[in-house]
Amino acid sequence: MPRGGQNKASAAVKRRYFVLIRQGVKGAEAARRVGVSTSCGSLWFLDAGGVIITERGPNSARFLDQDERIGIADGLHAHVPVPLIAQSLGRGFQTVYREIERNSKPDGSYQPFWAHNQALSRRKRPKKTKLERDPVLRRVVRKKLDQRWSPAQISRFLTRSYAEPDRRLCAETIYRALFCGLLGARSGKLRTGRSCRKAQRRGVAPPNKIKDMRLLDQRPAEVTQRQTPGNWEGDLIIGAKMGSAIGTLVERVTRFVVLIHLPCGYKAPQLRDALIAQTAHLPAVMRQTLTWDQGREMALHAQTSVATGFKIFFCDPHSPWQRGTNENTNGLLRQYFPKHTDLSGYTAGDLRAVARELNNRPRLVLGDATPREVMRRSLSTVDIR
Repeated sequence: MPRGGQNKASAAVKRRYFVLIRQGVKGAEAARRVGVSTSCGSLWFLDAGGVIITERGPNSARFLDQDERIGIADGLHAHVPVPLIAQSLGRGFQTVYREIERNSKPDGSYQPFWAHNQALSRRKRPKKTKLERDPVLRRVVRKKLDQRWSPAQISRFLTRSYAEPDRRLCAETIYRALFCGLLGARSGKLRTGRSCRKAQRRGVAPPNKIKDMRLLDQRPAEVTQRQTPGNWEGDLIIGAKMGSAIGTLVERVTRFVVLIHLPCGYKAPQLRDALIAQTAHLPAVMRQTLTWDQGREMALHAQTSVATGFKIFFCDPHSPWQRGTNENTNGLLRQYFPKHTDLSGYTAGDLRAVARELNNRPRLVLGDATPREVMRRSLSTVDIR
């Protein structure tokens, strides 16, 4: 082969050479099989910066493969605009721009075999994770999980508490550690009780009709904009065989939670009486509006409104997102009150303890302040129990 011939071979020949090398074939044998000299193959090898031999390559469709990198290099050599290169590969143009930026050689040129080798080298992670290396970090994460903090809350806590990067974790790292059992069986589940990711499912409730309902379009605009405290969202969490329930109230601005004990059932008269009795400790200024779904347990809403001072509004049918703060809170509460369990065994004291723990947990939406702190700032002269 004439001098410089290593750059005149087709991309298909070079690709076959590197495929053989990654399969464990010796360099001289790989060169012979593709029809080039050993020295030519050696120059290809050096020009690519070596070859990463992996047992399992990036087999997901979201990763660029070597053929696509060859297509990018050919397009750049022909001065084709990057968006058109991306279109020909069926990729987003952002993906191609990132690939060129990440995997170009130090001199700024894009060589597909060098780029493929760099991508594989970054995927190879023989070192242990931070949680595997650091027992102190594992203990901190386990402690917060035992206190029912979410991975996102733990991640922000570590960022605030430790200056060194090795003591910081993103939420996804904590999720993966939970799912793979790295944090142990005792802390092996999320607050929801799930041990793996699960797609959300939306149920459809049966139609209901309640007399004289006021829908959300009649609710004051400042409630929707969360301008002032005193506006609540409410719902029930139901126990096993629909035989018991707990009422849940959450304030829209402060995210302060109040749990309603329903020892005598959760039909309309029982819920009315419990709401009247168990929200009486709230200052009058904190009893402005209450948003509920169209469940029949709120059929006596007019009487409840007169006795408590709440102006009660109802969501549209099958629209739980219209009281999303309460839906989120109910999801948190399910760690304390799992589905398909009898809720009648919980006392009023149990409910107060759970509400206290939630109200003392920092929330991202509050700038990592707790609902209790925000409530106290809102009503600095009022003692909120």
